[in-house]
Amino acid sequence: MKPVIYYVRHGETEWNREGRLQGQQDSRLTGRGRDQAAACGRLLRDLFRRDSRAPDDFDYIASPLGRARATMVLVRQALGLDADFRTDARLMELAFGRWEGRVYADLMAHERARIAAREHDKWNFRPPGGESYADLMARLAAWRATLARDSVVVAHGGTARALIALAGIAPPEKACAADVDQGVVYVFAGGTLTRHA
Repeated sequence: MKPVIYYVRHGETEWNREGRLQGQQDSRLTGRGRDQAAACGRLLRDLFRRDSRAPDDFDYIASPLGRARATMVLVRQALGLDADFRTDARLMELAFGRWEGRVYADLMAHERARIAAREHDKWNFRPPGGESYADLMARLAAWRATLARDSVVVAHGGTARALIALAGIAPPEKACAADVDQGVVYVFAGGTLTRHA
């Protein structure tokens, strides 16, 4: 059986608040984002207690992007742990290429044909200079094959959607439209996904 993944999307960022596509660019956590990260640490603490597990029973892995690393530091603080964790580039967000930093509403007004193509086949669509969800899932499959034990992972919304498809929880065309909220712990276990908020 595959290791259990306790998955946290990074806390809200300045660009999230502005409606900008971040992809593999970065912006700082907002105050709300820092609160969401700490809340996820408390949720994890409660889940671990419920299951008679200790925080140091797990591996801790984050995307190397600053918003995910900052979130992981706050999660670990809430668990009473130091800031020592691993990063893995395969957990980085879906690359939006030349669309990164753009406001989605602006793209809808000026890139209508491409946005329509994306809505028609979101799983396989590649933004200019970016990658598709199918590309992202291939990256994640290679990462997931390396997991040796139950893990706490902090990464991104797109990464979670690809993981939902990879785990067989939803077909790709539905997985890429799944809501992945901030301030929530998602538990991937045995082909199921549970949400804790």
